[in-house]
Amino acid sequence: MLPALTMGDPAGIGPDLTIKAWETLRGRNEAFLWIGDPALLEGRAPFAVVENVDQALAVFDEALPVLPCLLPGKVIPGQPDTAMAGAVIASIEQATRLALQGDVTAVVTNPISKLVLKQGGFGFPGHTEFLASLCGVPGEEIMMLASPRLRVVPVTVHVGLREALDTLSTVRIVETGRALALALRRNFGITSPRLAVAGLNPHAGEGGVMGSEEQTLIQPAIDLLRAEGIAATGPYPPDTLFTDLARPLYDAALCMYHDQALIPLKTLDMASGVNVTLGLPIVRTSPDHGTAFSIAGTGTADPASLLAALQMARDLGARRAMSKETSS
Repeated sequence: MLPALTMGDPAGIGPDLTIKAWETLRGRNEAFLWIGDPALLEGRAPFAVVENVDQALAVFDEALPVLPCLLPGKVIPGQPDTAMAGAVIASIEQATRLALQGDVTAVVTNPISKLVLKQGGFGFPGHTEFLASLCGVPGEEIMMLASPRLRVVPVTVHVGLREALDTLSTVRIVETGRALALALRRNFGITSPRLAVAGLNPHAGEGGVMGSEEQTLIQPAIDLLRAEGIAATGPYPPDTLFTDLARPLYDAALCMYHDQALIPLKTLDMASGVNVTLGLPIVRTSPDHGTAFSIAGTGTADPASLLAALQMARDLGARRAMSKETSS
């Protein structure tokens, strides 16, 4: 078994990263199946069009296995085109279908452009929400960014900051914390996960002087999580939560909004950072960066985050399979 890797935006660095990942992993018993247009690889890497996972495993050491998902026209690296949106979406759909059927162990997604897809009629804020819909669990998706140095989960995700503040609630914090604790046990093998909960305001509100959300929303959520036996502590001042001294004291940080979570992780360890979607019946990982249109096709893109995403997909897929065997 192996993970499926989606095409991503064909005008971005997805094709570059895919080729570099294959060049790195061939001969190491770490195969993956790429779902994309073979035309993107012509003259750049040996590839083999395949029909199933068994064929992909058989050819991986000699050629990059491709399950075709054809584009409607020619792609120019660095020049995104909304006409390609349908094929980009179809690649994600196909990978998800294979994972739900059990044909692949995980879905790893190459970067997409949310703007390009939206202009092409895509009705979701991003990968995370779309995958939840495809898996039949809309609203249960949770985005984690993970690296060897830090794991973070934002309670509110792909919305503007004002909307994030308006939608933040005790219930939402509790639901996210509960799902995070479960995922740390099931996916990462942490039997007693420790959650550090970030405050929202400067100095975590300074006792209400700089904001009251810590007292009215966040502390009640921590109390409810602790009542369920989850080791949640806080709320901590966000400006000290991610220091070298603080990070060893918890297994994951529960943050109140998107950038509060992603800025520290990408600052600390962007090359090894992986986007993991929790709350799905399948494993899904992704690099923690975007399409990088400005360097697409130049061969200079760093595949480190994609390689980390592929490795984490294999690890999480194996742990889930072992968990199912143990419980059956």
